[in-house]
Amino acid sequence: MPPDELAAWLRLTLTPGVGNATARRLLAAFGLPQQVFAQSASALRQVVTAAQASALLQEPPGLPAQIETTWQWLMQPGEEAGGPQDAAVTRSIVTLGDENYPPSLLATEDPPLLLYLMGRCDWLQATGWPAALAIVGSRNPTPQGQINARQFAQALAGQMAVVSGLALGIDGAAHEGALQGAQPERLATIAVIGTGADRVYPARHRDLAHRIARQGLLVSEYPLGTPPAAANFPKRNRIISGLSLGALVVEAALQSGSLITARLAAEQGKEVFAIPGSIHGTQSRGCHALIRQGAKLVETAQDILEELRLPASRPAPAAPATPAPSTAPTVSAPPPAGGPHASLLTALGADPASLDALQARTGWPTPQLQAALLELELAGQVGRLPGGLFQRLGAA
Repeated sequence: MPPDELAAWLRLTLTPGVGNATARRLLAAFGLPQQVFAQSASALRQVVTAAQASALLQEPPGLPAQIETTWQWLMQPGEEAGGPQDAAVTRSIVTLGDENYPPSLLATEDPPLLLYLMGRCDWLQATGWPAALAIVGSRNPTPQGQINARQFAQALAGQMAVVSGLALGIDGAAHEGALQGAQPERLATIAVIGTGADRVYPARHRDLAHRIARQGLLVSEYPLGTPPAAANFPKRNRIISGLSLGALVVEAALQSGSLITARLAAEQGKEVFAIPGSIHGTQSRGCHALIRQGAKLVETAQDILEELRLPASRPAPAAPATPAPSTAPTVSAPPPAGGPHASLLTALGADPASLDALQARTGWPTPQLQAALLELELAGQVGRLPGGLFQRLGAA
């Protein structure tokens, strides 16, 4: 993109009082941003309010510095923000009028004017925007929820990109699983972030963001330097759903922001999927509510591929290969039927249970029960939940 064209697009996005909807009206009326800013005040007032027309005729505060920062960012391929150099990682900006703008997002009610991209832009240019599924959920998931997100993403990555929001919990697990299932020269995962593309939030996902850039894309609609702000994250959910064929909600409380993504997906005519959970778990209530409202209940990744009519080039079970040790507990194979703690795992079942409940089911003395639970926890077969509850991990 030539510098003068970039400057005009940035000016349009930074003009106070001119949001996406107003900017789209201006573009429809006058053409590219350069033509918008060539108009007289009277011509502008035919399309926007007098206050907006006045703002358009003035240079936004800080525009020259933002133009310089953005141009320098574009001209520095191969170096991730705060991370190691990698020549494969490049940067790009696609505009609403660009032929490389994602078609599925363009068809939504509120497409962003600009998308800042960092990652494997070369793969994107070679193959176009891939078929994708949004995987979202709680920032405070159960251990089983994290495993489910990672395993579904890993199984689906052979057929489609996984889109999520780089948040803690389910988002991070979904990105990790997609990276594990990555295929050569195909975007494994797309992280839609709520900050400028030159920032990583939360900070603990810095390494994950760098790995995503090497095998996928980081996407933002916000100008460089934009810090994390609470209002940005619900707003970016429309991009997560807009880039996807559908949305899978892994775990969500009734007031979860993930339900916003599911609602937006439904409004965009996309499929909504949900994984059922324990009737006793608060993190399952959002998924159960979605299912009651018509979301598709899924138990395996194959359920999603069949619903979306995508072929499976390899088996897509609910629990594929070994999870990444960096972000979630390792799940060991279940012990043989005659193993020392087989009866305890049977007593635990699929739902979270308290120590008192397990003691009543097994009849074991408290010290013996606590020791056995600790061994299973260290082996990655049992997770400890808030409130003194325990949950079996993996297949029950």
